[in-house]
Amino acid sequence: MEKKNQNKYNQIAKEIRQRIFTGTYPLTQPIPDEMSLAKEFSCSRMTMKKALEVLVLEGLLYRKRGHGTFIIKSALKDDKFNIPFDEVDGLTAQSPGKKVTSKILKFNVEFPDGETQERLNVSKETPVYNISRVRYVNDEPFVIENSFYPTTVVSGITEEILHGSLYSYFKDDLQLGFGSTHKEVRACQSDAHDREHLNYSVDSPVLEVTRVAYLNNGIPFEYSKARHHFDRFTFRVVNVTRS
Repeated sequence: MEKKNQNKYNQIAKEIRQRIFTGTYPLTQPIPDEMSLAKEFSCSRMTMKKALEVLVLEGLLYRKRGHGTFIIKSALKDDKFNIPFDEVDGLTAQSPGKKVTSKILKFNVEFPDGETQERLNVSKETPVYNISRVRYVNDEPFVIENSFYPTTVVSGITEEILHGSLYSYFKDDLQLGFGSTHKEVRACQSDAHDREHLNYSVDSPVLEVTRVAYLNNGIPFEYSKARHHFDRFTFRVVNVTRS
């Protein structure tokens, strides 16, 4: 039941997030109140409260006592991708209203090296998917993703799936529940591979994000290194003080 409720409020948060970015709600007025939204989405008020809390923690909404819940205008003005540092969903979910496509550079099943074994907490005999893709947003190259997935946790990946959203497949088809992510971010010099696939000049840097993603039962399901186009992404940390 807990997993079902989590999926429900995350789905609602995804829909409201898309409405925010596509201008469904005016910036000068509060969004509809919890009771109205709960009725629209056929859910309890508590589920709706959790869905809105997700967007508050992402820095998209703020609550003003006695007046309602408002969109944070500054979160929409940046032309870069504004990604919460603790996000779990993939690029497609982060890009509402935009066309996201993929070019597959590598798609293998192999035995993991030492680093991958440690990050995914698997043995050297456990096969893993080794996947490399260039992700495009509105036909512009945004990121090169190099990812590993243990076949004991994630199964059935095909080239057709890789041309779409892996995370939608994980959630909708495999019914996986996402938990936390651990990230390491560093700036580094681009190499020939970056310049080829991100349309870079020789002296352009990249933002490299190393990430391990966990299911809601604590099992790691993804180890990845993503090389981001330096001027198209910002990573946002939101600190929330609770009284």
